[in-house]
Formats: sequence, C-alpha cells, structure tokens
Amino acid sequence: MSQAPRTRALYNGDCPVCDAEMCRYEAVSKQKNLPIAFDDLNKIDLQDWGVTEDQATRLMHVLHDGQLHVGFDAMLVLWEQMPRMRILARLCRLPGLFQICDWIYANIVARWIYNRHLRRKAKGLVG
Repeated sequence: MSQAPRTRALYNGDCPVCDAEMCRYEAVSKQKNLPIAFDDLNKIDLQDWGVTEDQATRLMHVLHDGQLHVGFDAMLVLWEQMPRMRILARLCRLPGLFQICDWIYANIVARWIYNRHLRRKAKGLVG
C-alpha cells in the first residue's frame, strides 16, 4: 500500500535533463514504494508551491515534511529518501564538500540547464 508523500519534488518536464532525472527517481520511488511525489511545474499551479515559473526552472525545489528546500540542498533531501542514494547524500553533506557541490550546482549545472531552457523557450520548443 502506498504511503502519503512526505516529499514532493518540483521539476521542469519540458527540460530533457530534468525530465530524465526525475523519471529515474520516480521509477525508483514506485519500485521501492517510497512516499515521494513528483510535480511537473508545467502541469500544476505553482502558487501551491509559492514559486514563480522562473524560480522553479532556475533551481530544483523539494518540499519535505512541510519545509521547502531549494538548489543542491533540495537534491540532497531527495537523495536522502532513496536507499541507494543516501550514502552519496551523506557524503555531499560533509562540511566543505557541501559548499563546493552547492556552488557547482548553482553556478554551473543549474545555470547551464536554465540557459538551455531559455533557448528552447525562445525557439518555441517549450510549453
């Protein structure tokens, strides 16, 4: 029997990178019967999350036990819910390593994904 979701991940289903990653996590979640839900920002009312479309496409957002997590912290909260990802999440939470990974995520990875999204949107390939 499925549990009520303790964790909700907000993702951009129009982004090939985000969609592929969240589909993998969702498959694991279903296989392991984890209390995680996945919300495609293009199919929900973002007011329920309290974020704009631009904020939601810039960085990952995860709601866990009523608390909103953004950016690399959000990714780690999601990983902490998944049996095979927990050890990686713990390692990434180590002082020093967290700050480095957080900076890389926000300034390189998420920025690259966001800029790709803006280019696809400008070409009319999104939404």
